[in-house]
Parts: sequence; C-alpha cells; structure tokens
Amino acid sequence: MKNIGIKVQGARELQKGEENDKNCPYTGSLRVHKRTYTGIVVSDKMSKTCVVEWEGRRYVTKYERYEKARTRVKAHNPPVVSAKVGDRVRIAACRPLSKTKHFVIIAVLHQGVEGEGK
Repeated sequence: MKNIGIKVQGARELQKGEENDKNCPYTGSLRVHKRTYTGIVVSDKMSKTCVVEWEGRRYVTKYERYEKARTRVKAHNPPVVSAKVGDRVRIAACRPLSKTKHFVIIAVLHQGVEGEGK
C-alpha cells in the first residue's frame, strides 16, 4: 500500500481479479489534502459513492443559543475500503471527482450495524 501522508489504519490489499481504481489514494493516483473529517455513512446506494454525515453545533446570535447542524457530503468509496451503511469513517478532501464529490473515504474506523444510519 502507498503512504498517503495521513496516519490511519489503511485499507486492505487488492484481491486477485479486482480492478485497480484510479481514484483510490492507496492503489491509484489520487492525492489527498490534509483536511480530514469523521462521520457516519448514511447511504451507499450509488456506485463507488457514499453519503457521509456528521453533526455539529452552530451559534445563533439572535437567540444567543446553539442549534444542532449536520453536514452531508458525498465521498468516493474505493474498493479497497468498501464502507457500508452505519460505518464510522474518516474522509479526506481531494480534487473534485464529479460535480458534487470532493472527498474520498480513507479508513473505516468502526464497523456499524446495517440500517444504523438515518
């Protein structure tokens, strides 16, 4: 496996007969930036793409209170990572891969239960 510059427990090795993904940071030529986020996979129905979501708090000055806010982004799911719904994953920013996809999943931190995502 290639060193991607971010310390994470990497992906698995390619199995015999699997295709090499050019948009994979480990086996392809995709370079990742240093910005990383941690979130939960809420959808994996698209081909090689997952929707990753994480929650945060945002301050509203008018009411002097915090509100819950969530961020949902689409991330490339390389075959060597293959994240599923409910998994807690680490994603990294990269060059634009499509109109809405600017992130790539670099590691699965915790295996989730199917249907755990929203």
